[in-house]
Amino acid sequence: MEAATQKIPLTTKYAKIIEWGKLITVTGSAQLIVQVIGFLSAIVVIRHLPTGEYALYTLANTMLGTMILLADGGISTGVMSQGGKIWKDRQKLGLVIATGLDLRRKFAVGSLMVAIPILLYLLLHHGASWLTSVLIVISLIPAFFTSLSGTLLEVAPKLTQDITPLQKIQVGNNAMRLALIGITIFSFPWAYVAILAAGLPQIWANLRLRKISSKYADFNQPADPEIRKNILTFVRRILPGSIYYCASGQITVWLISIFGSTTAVAQVGALGRLVMVLNLFNVIFSTLISPRFARLPDNRKTLLVNYLRIQVLLFIVMGAIVGVVWLFPAQILWVLGYSYANLQHEVVLNIAGSCLGLIAGCSFSLYTHRGWAIKPIILIPLSIAAIAACALFLDISTLHGVLLMNIYVAAFEMVMHILYSLVMINKVKTAQ
Repeated sequence: MEAATQKIPLTTKYAKIIEWGKLITVTGSAQLIVQVIGFLSAIVVIRHLPTGEYALYTLANTMLGTMILLADGGISTGVMSQGGKIWKDRQKLGLVIATGLDLRRKFAVGSLMVAIPILLYLLLHHGASWLTSVLIVISLIPAFFTSLSGTLLEVAPKLTQDITPLQKIQVGNNAMRLALIGITIFSFPWAYVAILAAGLPQIWANLRLRKISSKYADFNQPADPEIRKNILTFVRRILPGSIYYCASGQITVWLISIFGSTTAVAQVGALGRLVMVLNLFNVIFSTLISPRFARLPDNRKTLLVNYLRIQVLLFIVMGAIVGVVWLFPAQILWVLGYSYANLQHEVVLNIAGSCLGLIAGCSFSLYTHRGWAIKPIILIPLSIAAIAACALFLDISTLHGVLLMNIYVAAFEMVMHILYSLVMINKVKTAQ
């Protein structure tokens, strides 16, 4: 009897290891395929768009990310936080998602009104004609609206950990994107064609996501005023920080586009394509780690132990990535083509800053998915002060200077988010 009793925790422990092994294998292998396809798409675009067109493509994609962040404003995080409390109830989870979708549509209009004039100015500033600029803006619209819906439609399968269908959709979406880019770019090597080809497959992906999500959430319901109030309360706390991250998250592109040359903008964009390898870890994190952390009970010890394990794993993986790039910069740059072969030192700086930024972003994701939000009056002034201090001592008109600044700012934000997470976990009462 005693021997049998001793085997129970061991079996349970092995069962968890096997479960995590299966999840990571399924998610990791699918995301590896996704990232390889996405990387091939990026390389096709880099190698076949002229430098000037690729600079415009970089500006447009950077603005697309900013538009999506503005239109989200913390809504998806609020939906995940609210959904994590009632994820087993199909009716209630559907109500939360339906309310989030309704809010997203309203926020999208404001995002377009803010972002489009800025994008037009930057495109014209870097030599695009009015016709080209307008075509680029129009080509962004499908990708913008479909991406907004897609992130919310993923909430239900992520919370229920129905991972396999989700991965199949992402693989299919990226395969279609590569096919469309491959068909069009050789005959039409223009930025707006590449942007449109990259955005259209998300329409198919959203139709598939809606079908899968409907198993776990009935979101064919009108928005609920009480849930809207709860989400907006969270959005009001996180929105100023989201707006700030719209600017700071792409600080290298913004500064180079204002103070640097068109060639430097293209170089930043090309180096950014190499960072796509980090998306593999980012997607695994947002698919497997963040939803499970959101579901954890309010127990200080449980939260702290899991949080520290996550941070240690992040530091080990990111350190290994930086080490590989430092050892083999020339080989890594080869995939971008001869136009970017002289950026061996810059590619290491870019990857280092991106790894620090990923750790900061993961830390931010963990505590916001618990419904916590750092006060903007603390976050924004401190971050702006860090950027201003770096700008005083670095030459931000050069690629090298901007990448160094990105490292310093990302390191500062990483420390700030980790410390805030630990403070909030310490405030949680241990369950009796």
